[in-house]
Amino acid sequence: MATEENTNSRDQVRKRPIKRSTAGESPKRNGTAAPRRDGNSPRAAPPKRLSGGQVASRAARQLLELTGREAEGVTSLQRTDDGWSVQVELVEVRRIPDTTDVLAVYEVEVDSRGELQGYRRLKRYSRGVAGEE
Repeated sequence: MATEENTNSRDQVRKRPIKRSTAGESPKRNGTAAPRRDGNSPRAAPPKRLSGGQVASRAARQLLELTGREAEGVTSLQRTDDGWSVQVELVEVRRIPDTTDVLAVYEVEVDSRGELQGYRRLKRYSRGVAGEE
């Protein structure tokens, strides 16, 4: 008889308890959210809008990645129809004394998400030379 009991206990299948969702929770199927009971489907959050400072910082960082030159500063920031136009001042040639460094102003165009769309150098000049804008 002891053998029959051992056989029966091996043949039994354990069942896992079914987790029931509570009110207000929507069960998940295959890793995606199921439609809500109010009839509205879940929506993705709208893209976060970047501030002017964040756009300028990203533009300077992306210009550094492309040119290998450190940004001296942002001289202009303007919203456009397609995103932003940012003017960034770079040190193109370091010299001793640093008052003779060669600087350049680049215009960087970025989209509304802060991704680089294009850039171009607008002008070059020596740091110590006062010039007309």
